[in-house]
Amino acid sequence: MADAGMDDGLDPAIVEAFIARWQKSGGAERSNTQSFLNELCDLIGQPHPDPVQEANHLNDYVYDRSVTRNHADGHTSTRFLDLYKRGHFVLEAKQSAKSGKGKVDPAQTELHGIEAGDRKTGTAKRGTNAWVTAMRKAREQAEAYAKDLPPEHGWPPFLIVCDVGYCFEIYADFSGQGKNYAHFPDRRSFRVLLEDLRSPVVRERLRTIWTDPHALDPAKKSAEVTRDIAARLARVARDLEQKHDAETVAMFLMRCLFTMFAEDVDLLKRHSFTRMLEELQAMPDKAHLALEQLWTDMDTGSALNAWIREPVRKFNGGLFRDARALPLTADMVAELTLAARRDWRDVEPAIFGTLLEQALDKKERHKLGAHYTPRAYVERLVTPTIIEPLRDDWRDVMVECQALIEDGKSDEALREARRFHESLCEIRVLDPACGTGNFLYVAMEMMKKLEGDVVDFITELGGEATLEFQGHTVDPHQFLGIELNPRAAAIAELVLWIGFIKWQLKTGGQDVVRDPVLKDFHNIECRDAVLDYSERTLRLADSGKPVSRWDGETVKAHPVTGENVPDESAQVEIWDYAKPKPAVWPKADFIVGNPPFIGNKRMRAELGDEYVEALRAAYSPVSSSIDFVMYWWKKAAAELGTVPINRIPKSLRP
Repeated sequence: MADAGMDDGLDPAIVEAFIARWQKSGGAERSNTQSFLNELCDLIGQPHPDPVQEANHLNDYVYDRSVTRNHADGHTSTRFLDLYKRGHFVLEAKQSAKSGKGKVDPAQTELHGIEAGDRKTGTAKRGTNAWVTAMRKAREQAEAYAKDLPPEHGWPPFLIVCDVGYCFEIYADFSGQGKNYAHFPDRRSFRVLLEDLRSPVVRERLRTIWTDPHALDPAKKSAEVTRDIAARLARVARDLEQKHDAETVAMFLMRCLFTMFAEDVDLLKRHSFTRMLEELQAMPDKAHLALEQLWTDMDTGSALNAWIREPVRKFNGGLFRDARALPLTADMVAELTLAARRDWRDVEPAIFGTLLEQALDKKERHKLGAHYTPRAYVERLVTPTIIEPLRDDWRDVMVECQALIEDGKSDEALREARRFHESLCEIRVLDPACGTGNFLYVAMEMMKKLEGDVVDFITELGGEATLEFQGHTVDPHQFLGIELNPRAAAIAELVLWIGFIKWQLKTGGQDVVRDPVLKDFHNIECRDAVLDYSERTLRLADSGKPVSRWDGETVKAHPVTGENVPDESAQVEIWDYAKPKPAVWPKADFIVGNPPFIGNKRMRAELGDEYVEALRAAYSPVSSSIDFVMYWWKKAAAELGTVPINRIPKSLRP
């Protein structure tokens, strides 16, 4: 692991002494745990845990903190946390053996006494499937302990599973729900081996878990980076729209930003696109030519691109099928260069889509970043709607597999686990008002985390370790969206792909991203999700000119009262809808999202009389006084058979 220039000033000899001392240990969890963790605290400059007090509510940083577990049959029992720090972590310790239990050496027994032959094998032999299973069960135990904590303590952001003298496994959930603990910082580096403590970066990560755990929440850094990038793109969009229509500008900038992302995750040569932009600042009149050549090569693949002087992978997928670039000024190239210099690995897809839409929308641009749906809110909806039911199903499968293993039917257990994984890869999630794809992206990421647990379990059972990267995996084709705004629909598709590629790289590295990098799944449909019709025609006046109305939202200050009143200069054309009928949605297993709420009193003002009448005709059995949001839930219920009321956010329940 790279240290990125960090130096915490700790004498390397101290680290080496700690590693050498504890590498010799093994198989004596109860004897070694507290000594090991005390010395770890010394290593990262943290105080030892406090003595346990008789008043349990005072035990916020202690060993063996007691908690009460409430069982389904009504009785309670007491459990003890190996190490607990309130608001920070629950730590569950085990100690495995460096080798299996061997035969007693009679010579050693004769020389040193009977204890010389008493080998303690610990939880399991390190490196075996039994060890992996033991560590998984320890994680489950830590999650159960976190659930047992008093409600006022909340869910700790971290769970740590410690194999004393060997490694730490770190899991995080910053949402405060306690239902989505996942490998931290990712599946490739969540396990910290003893020798990894030589890295100041690793020591600082542990130190921060002890001191300020929420500082490690990647969403905090991501939000800052994402806002800055969106602001720069907004300035470029504003200038380009003086000569080009908004949709053309939006697609051009989306190609720019994905190229910036691609170079920062090494899908293009690192820094190659940024260097190209830096060179083009001296010749901005050539910028559009350079971009068009690069994007043409990204669409088809190239052995060598003339501008970045590097090979280019085949991206395809539709984004670069239209490689058109717009002429740029020196100032525009400069803004794009500054945006490219930011680390796009830190961009948070869950909010990037919303901010990009604001950046590209003239009406929204002035309040860029002022409002967007926080990721935590999205997770609070996605978790009970999708993830909890799937995790319940997975727990049932694991119980069944364990029973099969105990019956000596390991091969059948492996088949059952594989069947669940296959079904997970075919689950369809629909957001019928997907906007820029925030809900779909978060649903995909959380399903990928579940898939990681499934793949780990399959590996324990002897399955292929790289199963999820060999063509059958949770990917964007499962996440379906309907969106009326063509710009938002395009952004939603981009958000899903950026999120998916980030996940691939975090968990499997470059080797798992195959060409073409992007695929055109047609999973985001740009259309009306509520109303279908045989024909839509522009309403014309007797003069032949289009009839228009106030757009229902633009206001201006009244010249006398100063109050906001409709701005009659903001007009939209009126359309008529022939043979209106309810729109058909694609088949899905789960429906999620944040449907637009337009109360009955505002429907005509915002949607227009003609659209509302067509809508009421299409849904004629429905009372004419019903709010627009009710259409969504009635339609969702019809699609899925039922939408349990407890799955609907309280603010949106009919």
